Amino acid sequence: MTLRAVLFDLGGVVFPSPFDAFDAYEADAGLPPGFVRRVIAHSAEAGAWERLERSEVTFEEFCAQLEDEARGFGGEIDARRLMAAVSRGLGPRPEMVDAIATIRDAGLRIGALTNNWAPEGEPTDGRPHSLGQVGLFDVVVESAVEGLRKPDPRIYEITCDRLGVSPDEVVFLDDLGVNLKPARAMGMVTIKVVDPHTALAELGACLGLDLGPAAG
Repeated sequence: MTLRAVLFDLGGVVFPSPFDAFDAYEADAGLPPGFVRRVIAHSAEAGAWERLERSEVTFEEFCAQLEDEARGFGGEIDARRLMAAVSRGLGPRPEMVDAIATIRDAGLRIGALTNNWAPEGEPTDGRPHSLGQVGLFDVVVESAVEGLRKPDPRIYEITCDRLGVSPDEVVFLDDLGVNLKPARAMGMVTIKVVDPHTALAELGACLGLDLGPAAG
């Protein structure tokens, strides 16, 4: 099957990873390395982070719940301060912006599939939120709008439908293996992003495009 679309995760792929903000926050707050990730992973689907990304709680409720979850692990988190640190790191990576322009010029569809949240003070009423305003993409699918989050297969199906492609016509880039697994099972070509430049070289090989520093 010919590849017709490239689908990007945002945080950790097009944007820096929120994990970088977690690491900096932990160092500043005197918390053990990896503390925030352990709290989020342990609380899982019923926890504050995943519920925020599905727009099931307000920002105020999220902050209170995440702080309670942290106390259960023996630590204190200032959730507002943590989220402010995450938001400060949301500028797009220039190499990704250049690569997306090259891919678009080659005639492929460009999509974004992101687990995100409504900015503080905005209603969770299904309207596009801040990350959905990025003008790089033909289609942006957000967990905060859909009420579903990766790795739920239904959100991948929604994304393919809106792009007008079948899964086996898509290359999907994400920084988390757990999010790539269902995409791969559906037939997508998947690329795990650890280093952006290495990932773009792999993507370029898949597409037959030069996505190196001179791209775009």
